[in-house]
Amino acid sequence: MIKPLDEHYMRLALKLALKAKGKTSPNPLVGALVVKAGKIIGRGFHARAGFAHAEIVALDEAGKKAKGATLYVTLEPCAHTGRTPPCINRIIGSGIKEVVVGMIDPNPLNNGKGVTLLKQSNIKVRVGVLGEQLKAINESFIKYITTRIPFITVKVAESLDGRIATRTGDSKWITSDKARAFAHRMRKDYDAIMVGVNTVLRDNPSLNAWFSQKKLIKIVVDSNLSIAEDSNIFAGPSQVIIITLPSRPGQETENRKKLAAKAKILEVKEKAGQINLRDALKKLAGLHISNIIVEGGGTLIGSLFDERLVDKILFFISPKIIGGKDAVSSVMGSGVKRVDQAIKLRDFKIRRFGEELLVSARVS
Repeated sequence: MIKPLDEHYMRLALKLALKAKGKTSPNPLVGALVVKAGKIIGRGFHARAGFAHAEIVALDEAGKKAKGATLYVTLEPCAHTGRTPPCINRIIGSGIKEVVVGMIDPNPLNNGKGVTLLKQSNIKVRVGVLGEQLKAINESFIKYITTRIPFITVKVAESLDGRIATRTGDSKWITSDKARAFAHRMRKDYDAIMVGVNTVLRDNPSLNAWFSQKKLIKIVVDSNLSIAEDSNIFAGPSQVIIITLPSRPGQETENRKKLAAKAKILEVKEKAGQINLRDALKKLAGLHISNIIVEGGGTLIGSLFDERLVDKILFFISPKIIGGKDAVSSVMGSGVKRVDQAIKLRDFKIRRFGEELLVSARVS
C-alpha cells in the first residue's frame, strides 16, 4: 500500500534522474533516495551508461546508515549483469528494510525479477508511485528496449499553411531566432539527428547541437549516395551514418568510396525501390541508438508517418502563408486515402515563442 510521503520522495528522486537527461542512452533515467527516520541520508542518479546505477550511488552516500532505511528508486532495481553488476545484491546486503519502486523495468531481462528477489529476501516492496510521470521521462528507453526500434521524434519548422520551403526551395528562415535556438537546445536530448538527402543537397546543414558539447550522431537517408564529400555534415568530430541501399557487384561508384572514408555506410533492405525505413531503424537500434530527432525533409517525414514509425511531433508554426502548389510541405509521402485513416495525436501541449507556436504531441 502506497504511503502518504511516497509521492513526495519519488518526486525528489525523479528530479535527480532528470539531471542526466540526454546523457544515459541507451540506458534509462533513474534517480534514487535513501530515507531513514524522515531524513534523506543518500541521493543518487545514473549519470551515463557504464557508470554506477542510481541505487548504488545513493547507498554509497548513506553508508552503514542504510541499514533499516527505505530506498526510493524511480525504476525497478536490476537483477541482471550488464555493464555493471546487478543492484539487487547490493541492496539486499545493505540492510535496507523496504524499497519503493516507481515503475517496473520494461527490460525483458529484468521486468519484475528485481522486485521478486527483494521480496524473497524479506524486504518490503511497494510499486507504482508516479508511474505515468516516470514512463514519460523514459519514453525513449521503453520504446527501444521493448521493440528494438529507436524512439522517433519529428521536428518541423513550418508556415501556418504547412510549408517548410517555397516553390524555389528557399527555407531560411521560416521561424525566428528564438524558436531556432530552442530547437537546437532540444537536440542535446537525443542520440542522433536524421535528415533526408534532399535536405542535405538543398540546405547543406551542419546538423550540430548549439549550446552543447554533445557529439550528436548525424544520419542521412540517401538511397543513391548522392551527397557530396565536402558537405557540411562532415565538419566536426561527430559520427556520420549514411543509410543507403546495397550496392550491386561492379557498381561501386567513386563517390561511394569517398563517402565511406568519411562516414559509416549502413546498407538496408529495399522496399518498393526505396529504403526500407523499418529495417533502417532496427539496424540503428543495433548500434545502440535509442532515440532520433528527424528534422526533414517532407519526403522522409511523410514516409515515416506512412510506415507508422513516428512516436512524437514537435511542430514550430510561424504566422506566415507561403502558398503555392509546388511549395514543399512538411509531411509528404503517400498519406491516407480517407480522413478516418488519419494519424491521431494525443497529449497536446502548446508553447508560445512570441508570435510563433510550438505544438508538441504524441502519436496514438
